Amino acid sequence: MELNRSITPLLLGVVCLILISIPARAQQWKPIDPSHLALKTPVVDKDADAEALFWEVYVKDEWDGSIPRKTFSHYVRIKIFNERGIEKHSKIDILYLDRKGNVRDIVARTIKPDGTIVELKKDAIFDREIVRLSGFRFKAKSFAMPAVEPGSIIEYRWNEQRPFSFYTRLQFQREIPVQMVKYYIKSLDKIDLTMRSITFHAQPTPFARDKDGFTSTSMSNVPAFQEEPRMPPEDQVRSWMLLYYSKGEKVVPEKYWKDHGKSVYEENKGAMKVNDDIRKAAATAIGDASTPEQKLERLLAFCRTQIKNVNDDTTTMSDEERKKLKDNRSPADTLKRGYGDSRDVDLLFATLVAAAGFESRIVSLPDRGDIFFDPRIADDYFLHVNDVGVKVGEEWKFFDPSSRYVPPGMLRWQQEGQDALVADPKDPVFVKTPLSPAEKSKQKRTATLRLSEDGTLEGEVQIEYSGHFAVDKKEDYDEESASEREEEIRKSVKSRLGGAEVSDIKLENVTDPFKPLICSFKISVPGYAERTGKRLFVQPAFFQRGIGPLFPTSTRQHDVYFHFPWTEEDSVTIDLPDGFALDNAEAPHPLTFGAAGKYDVSLGITTDKKTLIYKRNLKFSGLIFPKNIYPDLKKVFDAMHQEDNHTVTLKHETITKK
Repeated sequence: MELNRSITPLLLGVVCLILISIPARAQQWKPIDPSHLALKTPVVDKDADAEALFWEVYVKDEWDGSIPRKTFSHYVRIKIFNERGIEKHSKIDILYLDRKGNVRDIVARTIKPDGTIVELKKDAIFDREIVRLSGFRFKAKSFAMPAVEPGSIIEYRWNEQRPFSFYTRLQFQREIPVQMVKYYIKSLDKIDLTMRSITFHAQPTPFARDKDGFTSTSMSNVPAFQEEPRMPPEDQVRSWMLLYYSKGEKVVPEKYWKDHGKSVYEENKGAMKVNDDIRKAAATAIGDASTPEQKLERLLAFCRTQIKNVNDDTTTMSDEERKKLKDNRSPADTLKRGYGDSRDVDLLFATLVAAAGFESRIVSLPDRGDIFFDPRIADDYFLHVNDVGVKVGEEWKFFDPSSRYVPPGMLRWQQEGQDALVADPKDPVFVKTPLSPAEKSKQKRTATLRLSEDGTLEGEVQIEYSGHFAVDKKEDYDEESASEREEEIRKSVKSRLGGAEVSDIKLENVTDPFKPLICSFKISVPGYAERTGKRLFVQPAFFQRGIGPLFPTSTRQHDVYFHFPWTEEDSVTIDLPDGFALDNAEAPHPLTFGAAGKYDVSLGITTDKKTLIYKRNLKFSGLIFPKNIYPDLKKVFDAMHQEDNHTVTLKHETITKK
């Protein structure tokens, strides 16, 4: 689809920052097809409990005076077939990202099998927060459809407003089968750009002119999208379309990336000038460091500790305070003022590195937490993350100075193992970023526990997170208060250990840019060991107690995707209750996963036979496993789960005496 339009350079810089209120799209309910009301079985999926008869969306880019805006008008009609369909689909959540969009003008109604219509009351709609299986948090407008029964049709409409963007993702596949998904699209007029589209895992109809200046495309009989644990990013596996505005004609990807890499270099060259202040700061930060690695780590530490990143969550600034900050025009400004946004911090680090005698570049990377990058797509939309590349000898090393918690020598897991475009005035190249080994991301867990003869287990626990584990945890915790962090930890423990009592929770290094995150607490777990007569049955793998199998289902729709290689190192000691001795000392069995990793366990007892010692080490380095080998992968993790649930028997010593 190509529509010629034009837009001013000034407007390009501001449109993505403005959110405009919009009126509701005038739309009436469509007549009900009697055959749909009489429909007894689903069309798309014979096992479905409910099915969308249609899902229509009007997508409109339009002007409001001198500012463009983006609006969406949705209309969904769903047939309910049974009680499970009522349970799954009569409670509606319309998701939106907080501060990035707004949902309004919701209307809904139920058409009962006899044709009776029951309207949704306005006061039945409320806001709530939802955490998806993938871990993302969303805001939602939620409501329950009234008077739904098997055979009913439910339908609802709403308008959505978002900041204008030159890129728009349109989903074809939803959490429910859909007989017909249809998009009506209207691009901006009077701009010198062409709207293009790329489809992923979908074959919609060709774009066709529709009424009122819209262009439409549709897709029929779309199966439901099934979210699974440890799956690739949603948009890597579901059916969707990317709409985007582009200049000029389509280009060959190789030429596009070469030109783009040169453009990025020219854009940043003037912003990376070295002056005397930069040279002095670099020399002071490096100090007595002698190796390239030491020098780069100290420059990274300087940018993390001496420059305030105003985009970081730990920067306690109000919106008013941020507005008063002056824009930095150069790394020298950032150095002098001691603050800057993420781009300023990256540029300062690159310039300090250059002052220290290294060759440095701004590099562009994709985010494999969003979608897997394909350089055959000639557009930089998926290459939207900037880091810094440093030439050490003949090799490029990569750094993320503006991400506060990423350790030296690592990137965020989303940027590791990815094609990074290294900007250059003559020959930009893609260089694969290294994948940090499993030893770099570790959960080191220690429990010093005492077992009572009634089966209660109590003691002290410490968990140390490093690498990607620490980055993810710190990013979660640094936005929360101390009480919120404690409550989150308490809930996490209780979710797997039932009636456990957790106290004296402490967190160390939550906002430290380099030290591991350490969590410690005291715990008491009534009934941890099962008491039968004079015997106690104990699971030594304390940190795995209450955790179900990683892959509970026998079949799989999507490939298995682990975010990064990791290790787990557990050490558990359990003081035995007076009068009890180890009766069954058989240890769990070690496992190997070939090149992917290994699982080692050991079980023993002290020489005085009063303390049980359990050690567990897991190393796993695999990332992607095709779904066709899922049965073998599941078998390995099921075997590990079985060993984790291994129990030992303690017998009261009085029954062993002759």
